[in-house]
This record gives sequence, structure tokens and C-alpha cells, in this order.
Amino acid sequence: PVWTGLKFFNVYGPNEGHKGRMASVIFHAFNQIKATGLVKLFKSHRPDFKDGEQLRDFVYVKDVVKVIGWMLHEMFAQHWSKEKNGLYNLGTGSARSFYDLAANTFTAQGLQPNIEFIDMPMDIRDKYQYFTEANMNKLRAAGYDQPFSSLEEGVGDYVKNYLLPTKGY
Repeated sequence: PVWTGLKFFNVYGPNEGHKGRMASVIFHAFNQIKATGLVKLFKSHRPDFKDGEQLRDFVYVKDVVKVIGWMLHEMFAQHWSKEKNGLYNLGTGSARSFYDLAANTFTAQGLQPNIEFIDMPMDIRDKYQYFTEANMNKLRAAGYDQPFSSLEEGVGDYVKNYLLPTKGY
């Protein structure tokens, strides 16, 4: 049988409002900006990371859809072999900071960043991940050669074309 599994990294994009507190940081940042004019990010509680410089691999949902479409096409077109079966990471392969994410959410609205750092809740401090980044070698080796949206491109598209016109649906 031909099969794949995907490990999604920090996916963001249109139609995530129903996820509540599990929606992306971009969605929440947009709504914070709309309500208060600022975004609150966690302070770092590690000396090797500055406040707001915690890193995640943020991937735009449109890129996720492109990868899934490519995989389905390749599998059904008989280009997929059993050797390609397995689990694949799905991110961009490039971690970015929460500060970058928040600043780009402001920029996409034509605003200057206004970011405040708050203490991380005690109950998550010892579990908090300061760095995640997808290793994309396996997907690239399988033949996927398309670029991923930069954080600037993805956040810009999401905010300008989905959040602003619909008032944050």
C-alpha cells in the first residue's frame, strides 16, 4: 500500500476562528491589536533567548494544501513508490520568532509594532518549547521542490485578504 503521514508544525491561515484559544498566534495577535492596539508576548525565562525571540516554524495553510495536493497527485499518478511511504514533517524548515510574527501582523495593517512582554505562566514555564523547526529533507528528497511562503508573505496575505475584510471572523 501507498501511504504517508504528516506532522504539521505551526499552521496558520484563513478559517481558524472556530479553534478558539487553539487558533494561531497571528489570529490572536490580530484580535489583540484590534481590541487594545498592542500585542502581548511571553517574556523569555531562559538566558539564551531574548524576550519575544522564542522560535517556531510557522507554515501558511495555503502551503500545507499545496503539499497535500502534490502528494495526492504523485501517489495517484503512480510516481510514488513504497520507499517514499512514511511520516513527513510539514513546516517551512525555517524557524522565526514570535516577535517577527507579531511585528508582521502590525505591518500588514499599516501599523507600527506595539509589543509588550508579559511573564509566562508558572504552570507552563518548565514545559515551554523555545525552538521548533521542521526538518524538510525527507519531503524534498521525495521530490517536493516548491518554495514556502515567507512569514512576511503569509501573514500579509492572511491579514489583508482574510482578517481585515471580514473583521476577524
